[in-house]
Amino acid sequence: MTVPNDPSQPPNFEKPPSPGYQAAPPVPPQYGYGQMAPGTVPQGMFFDPPSGLVLPNGTQLASVGRRIGAYFLAIPLFVVTLGIGYIVWGLILWGRGTSPALSVLKMKVWRPDDNKLASWGYMALRDILGRILDGIVGIVTLLISFILFVSGKEHKSLHDLVAGTVVIYDPNNVLG
Repeated sequence: MTVPNDPSQPPNFEKPPSPGYQAAPPVPPQYGYGQMAPGTVPQGMFFDPPSGLVLPNGTQLASVGRRIGAYFLAIPLFVVTLGIGYIVWGLILWGRGTSPALSVLKMKVWRPDDNKLASWGYMALRDILGRILDGIVGIVTLLISFILFVSGKEHKSLHDLVAGTVVIYDPNNVLG
């Protein structure tokens, strides 16, 4: 028998369950956008353990080097197409979930939360609003974006975070 205010005993704060009370189901493990438990992968997709993302078969998360290459490739492409050609080319490619430099290097922009390529609207959000956010404070936000991109397991920069996208490498053009 325990004494109600016995200092040698830990207090008992548990209440007996009310009649008709049912315990809540256990909370499943939490995953980020587009991240699923390995046993719940849709058909035609695979679970990428390093990133924790579900990606289409035949693709892989774009490497840091490939993404940096696309960044620097955009500059000569812009110059060669006299700027306006690059913008028109980009507007057309946004509908296919890519941009001119990404397209040349066989990369696509993927929306992990709905398991499909980024639509024209998400590409506009990513490349217009996201890029403005990237450069809003100049070198500070560009540096933050680069650090997030290099250190994150999904290789997301600020403009990817704005649109909820990741960049994948599609060497065999399985996504069209």
